[in-house]
Amino acid sequence: MVNGPGPRFDRPLPGAVGLSHLCPYDWEAADGVRGGSPHLHLVCTEAYVVTGGRGSVQTLSPDGYRDVPLEPGSLAWFTPGTVHRMVQGDGLRVTVLMENSGLPEAGDAVFTFPPEVLADSEAYAEAAALPPGGGPETRAAARRRRDLAVEGYLGLREALVAGDAGPFRRFQRTAARLVRHRVPGWRELWRAGASAAAARTGQRLDALVDEDPAYLADATAYEAAPTAHGGHGMCGHRDEYALPGTTLPYRGE
Repeated sequence: MVNGPGPRFDRPLPGAVGLSHLCPYDWEAADGVRGGSPHLHLVCTEAYVVTGGRGSVQTLSPDGYRDVPLEPGSLAWFTPGTVHRMVQGDGLRVTVLMENSGLPEAGDAVFTFPPEVLADSEAYAEAAALPPGGGPETRAAARRRRDLAVEGYLGLREALVAGDAGPFRRFQRTAARLVRHRVPGWRELWRAGASAAAARTGQRLDALVDEDPAYLADATAYEAAPTAHGGHGMCGHRDEYALPGTTLPYRGE
């Protein structure tokens, strides 16, 4: 637990990771592919553990374009700056493990919108936001957002496959500028979450060396189940846990 002002993550998962479950959208995009909204993270590494069905994840990075098959038991992960697009094949379902829990929900994700949208922070925020709730209006907005992200993504992919990494590099730099103002808030989440978890491990190691493992008196177990099902996330329909430091509610930021 972290004392003082800021968020309190009283029951973090191991390593203070984020956890959610995703089923990619089944909506067909302009290129005929069914799936989610391409985007990148600036700070967090993300991992997919496939629990059912089949599909793939398309990635763009300095080493080019990849289409990674996903099937039950597959594990795929990507580092900050990697554009990723989850593709629905047949009933794909993925458990998502996210480094630095809370940061993606606080805005550590930038969609691959066309350059003219990315160039205007207000236009970007309007295009990225979703209305509250999960009804037809939210569904329609999520699909429009996905289609706009695919539009920009296809241009980045075409250039990268042709050997021109310039548009991709420009997108990365623009994404970094868009989120720069959020960094102070992210730093507080990181301090309360992943950084605090690492510090606790160090304290426990010190206690074992000193033969004073008093912290073991606080041993206990927790359990939880998803408290929100089928929300409209970036990649698809998302199940969330209402646990601070595990999955904060995603609000289309």
